[in-house]
Amino acid sequence: MVAVSVDITPQQAWQRLADGNERFVHGTSSHPNQDAPRRAALVDTQHPFAVIFGCSDSRLAAEIIFDVGLGDVFVVRTAGQVIDDAVLGSLEYSVDQLSVPLIIILGHDNCGAVTATRDAVETGTMPAGFVRDLVERITPSVLTARRNGVDDVNSMVEEHVQQTAGRLVESSRVIGKAVEQGRVDVLGVTYRLADGRAEVVSKF
Repeated sequence: MVAVSVDITPQQAWQRLADGNERFVHGTSSHPNQDAPRRAALVDTQHPFAVIFGCSDSRLAAEIIFDVGLGDVFVVRTAGQVIDDAVLGSLEYSVDQLSVPLIIILGHDNCGAVTATRDAVETGTMPAGFVRDLVERITPSVLTARRNGVDDVNSMVEEHVQQTAGRLVESSRVIGKAVEQGRVDVLGVTYRLADGRAEVVSKF
């Protein structure tokens, strides 16, 4: 797969996503870049202008809520937008090989993974199987929120989005260097299920 450098700033990339989200919120989505010519044009190349690392929740379909199409965004998803080695590798690929100027960390209200983590912290009972791994990785965000007097899940989601963005920059030398050089911005964004609006809550 050949990558083509995208001549767009992080700010312009976010504006493009914000404009698409505004169309989605108001029910005027244009569904760009979803036709046969676009599909054919992407057979041997891709040049996404942003990477979106979001929760796997079925209600959080990134291409839909930001009204973008094929080849526009590079999407990585895990439950509770939890970082692991595969996520780091995928995000580093998007920055190093695809020259994407913007990384979005996308969380949402009423997140099941954050709710499960809050419940585990409150009851002291951990879930079984690999769900336990998700809860363990989200626990620092929930504990920080509780120390700050926050008990509601949606505020904990916001804290988790912010911590995830910071952890990403700290954990990845590739991404951290790109941020330091001003080539890449990392934005923490939360999405409201009821009205479909995405809002920035942190920036690196």
